[in-house]
Amino acid sequence: MRQRHLGQAGGEVSAIGLGCMGMSEFYGASDDGESLRTLARAVELGVSLFDTADTYGFGHNENLLGRFLAEGGAARRAGMRISTKFGIVREAGRYERRIDNSPEYVRAACEASLRRLGLEQIDLYFCHRRNPEVPLEDVIGAMAELVAAGKVGQIGLSEVSAETLRRAHAVHPVAAVQSEYSLWSREPEESVLAACAEIGASFIAYSPLGRAFLTGSLKLDELAGNDFRRANPRFAEGAAAVNRQLVDGLTSFAERHRASNAQIALAWLLAKHPHVIPIPGTRRPGRLAENLAAADLVLSSAELAELDTLFHPERVAGARYAEAGMAGIENA
Repeated sequence: MRQRHLGQAGGEVSAIGLGCMGMSEFYGASDDGESLRTLARAVELGVSLFDTADTYGFGHNENLLGRFLAEGGAARRAGMRISTKFGIVREAGRYERRIDNSPEYVRAACEASLRRLGLEQIDLYFCHRRNPEVPLEDVIGAMAELVAAGKVGQIGLSEVSAETLRRAHAVHPVAAVQSEYSLWSREPEESVLAACAEIGASFIAYSPLGRAFLTGSLKLDELAGNDFRRANPRFAEGAAAVNRQLVDGLTSFAERHRASNAQIALAWLLAKHPHVIPIPGTRRPGRLAENLAAADLVLSSAELAELDTLFHPERVAGARYAEAGMAGIENA
């Protein structure tokens, strides 16, 4: 597995990480046994960056990852870098959320995550969403205190603007920004990716496969009743029809390269910027090898331009979240 730097002081991690959210929530039923097998296969294949959050499954996801870490002992822990997040507060059975960035909450959330993960230190700790009512300096100050106490290795921000990133970095070094970035979600290209490169931060790209839509194999009529994509604007009937035409173009491109849609979508991300680390999620061991093989695909500048044109932002239909999911996202 190829490697990429994680921030200024985090050493190297696998060029492709693993997003663990779907093992607990949002994409229908999951099976802990299969998820644990997927995590084990990821380690075998050289994945070293594993991403979770306290809100995924209301702590279930961190507990699952903590169980996996405990079962593998010190040797397994030594080869894994764990990133988790705080800030999104939800009620069971509801998608709506509020954002809590108060210093008291930052400290309490960190302690709770440490307990669930069974760790003494979180490698990379993200502010999951920003609440503009709390001064940024207070949020970063509380996170910096966790670093000083040895409870956090590096800090990161999620879905923030370039301006917020620079302000935060002036208070304490920011190792990474995590935001949605894929062929059909190109907002980071406006300014955040450049700001990350400027300060030496990594960019962790979540949903790099468009929540599976870009793979071309997703059957919308078979989604579980509690699958959040049913309420996502890009998956609505009219928007999905428009976006499916783009995916058909991606499928043709992939067939010419004897690759899967997922491999092309990930290879595109890796080729666009050297500081981007995509974290595709999967609950199935069989999908891992396919995704990770993207690290060895080489796309020419002409091929990148072809994909850029195919998925020009103006051609993509639908917002990337329903209104409730936009809480705490800085679009600037």
